[in-house]
Amino acid sequence: MAKNMGNVDRIVRLVVAAVLLYAAFGGAAFAAAGLWHWLAIAVAAIFIVTSIVGTCPLYSALGIRTCKAS
Repeated sequence: MAKNMGNVDRIVRLVVAAVLLYAAFGGAAFAAAGLWHWLAIAVAAIFIVTSIVGTCPLYSALGIRTCKAS
């Protein structure tokens, strides 16, 4: 798969994933709120994987590209 995410996009996703994981496992109010806990973990996992790989399937489907053309 061709990369379709730029470096800024990847960093922002990793930061958002870290915040979501902190909220899910940290002292956040919704940490014990069942659905929100698992939803935060799932979204964080997706953000981490797409950041590492550099490809977002949703971006591909929508034709979005945040990296420089190579």
